[in-house]
Amino acid sequence: MTLAEKLLQDFQALPDEKKRQVINFVEFLCAKQQQELEQMTDNSITENEEEFVELAKQCVRGR
Repeated sequence: MTLAEKLLQDFQALPDEKKRQVINFVEFLCAKQQQELEQMTDNSITENEEEFVELAKQCVRGR
């Protein structure tokens, strides 16, 4: 049995209120993952700001 099959089987056995809690938790995890990805992107941009500025200058000169 795959993880997805096990999860679905266990989920289907839950009462509706518990299913709602599971859905809320999954949504929380997705939002947290998105927030972490955005933070990593922001950090990368900040850490490489000089390189991005130089790249932008080269793009403008290349027109």
